[in-house]
Amino acid sequence: MNNVATKMVAVPDIAGPGQDVVLDDRALAISEMSERFEVTLRTLRFYEEKGLLNPVRKGARRFYGARDVSRMRIILQAKKIGLTLAEIRRVIKLVESNAKRQDQYKEIQEICRNQHEILIEQKQMLDEQVAEVTEILAVFDQLVG
Repeated sequence: MNNVATKMVAVPDIAGPGQDVVLDDRALAISEMSERFEVTLRTLRFYEEKGLLNPVRKGARRFYGARDVSRMRIILQAKKIGLTLAEIRRVIKLVESNAKRQDQYKEIQEICRNQHEILIEQKQMLDEQVAEVTEILAVFDQLVG
């Protein structure tokens, strides 16, 4: 029996598709893309307007390929952690570059580290604001009865 433990590590969506991931090359209509990612059509159009998605147009219809599906995964996770559109654009450019995968991971890790620091600072500020409001409410409770 082999006693070597193996640990599977799932690549975060923000890092783009793993190298072992087979992308479905079937084009998705805007409604299918909207359903798959649980976003509005307006959201998809917004990301297209900002240059983050590039659907193929056939007449008035939009069709999203594997590249856009991959980008959407990146966009949603990046948005969830609070990255700006400029930062999301940077991550996408990095993921789609020819840089070594390990170098991509390191740079994305640094982006996430910076965001983590920003979020910790924001949380501290919110904690202070909550404490201040709590004190104010306590005074009002005494004044109002």
